[in-house]
Parts: sequence; structure tokens; C-alpha cells
Amino acid sequence: MNIIISNSNDQPIYNQIKEQIKEQILRGELPKMSALPSIRKLAKELQISVITTKRAYDELESEGFIETFPGKGSFVAAQNKELLKEKQLKLIEEKLSEIIDDSKTFNISVEEIIQMLKLLYEE
Repeated sequence: MNIIISNSNDQPIYNQIKEQIKEQILRGELPKMSALPSIRKLAKELQISVITTKRAYDELESEGFIETFPGKGSFVAAQNKELLKEKQLKLIEEKLSEIIDDSKTFNISVEEIIQMLKLLYEE
């Protein structure tokens, strides 16, 4: 599991952790039932507070991405394939919304965006 904390990011650290783990789950980089590092171990690796790591794990659990078993640790939850696909689509929609906002700011047309997407998709 690879997590990068950015001090220049406006998001709170717990949210950066949560979003990066969520993305790795949605991309299939963290398969179902794979063990996550313990809260203490992750906090030590990232050199942050255990409370911050716990909050990220708690939110991931409340959103259904991970399951925690006392004495055993936290694991990637088994996901319903259709629900997982919906979450992946939502993630892509969010990123596309950012791209659309940026393209409007820089007066880039829809046609130019489509052309870029086609070129990048074919790579």
C-alpha cells in the first residue's frame, strides 16, 4: 500500500489517507480481504498521529470499504461487483468534473477535450 501525505494539500491528512486507500481498493490494487497495516504501524510509517490514522480507517469502515475485526486487524471488505462499478464510475465522474472546470477556466473546448481523451485512451 502506497500513501503519500502532502502538506500543501488543502485536505486534512485523515482524508488524504482515506481517499488514497479508497482509490487503491476501487482500482483493484488492494484486493478484497487483503490485510491493511495496523493503525499504529501506518501512523508510524507516515509519521502522523494514531488518532489521524484511526479516523481514516473509521470513515473507510463506515463507507463499507474495509472491515475491522478486533484482535485481527482491518481488511478490505468484499464488495458487490455492481456497487463497486458504481463507485468507480463516481470516482471517474468526479475527476472529469475537475477537468471540465479546468477546461472552462482555460477556455478549452469540448472538442479539444474529446480529442485529448481519445489520444490518451489509445496510448
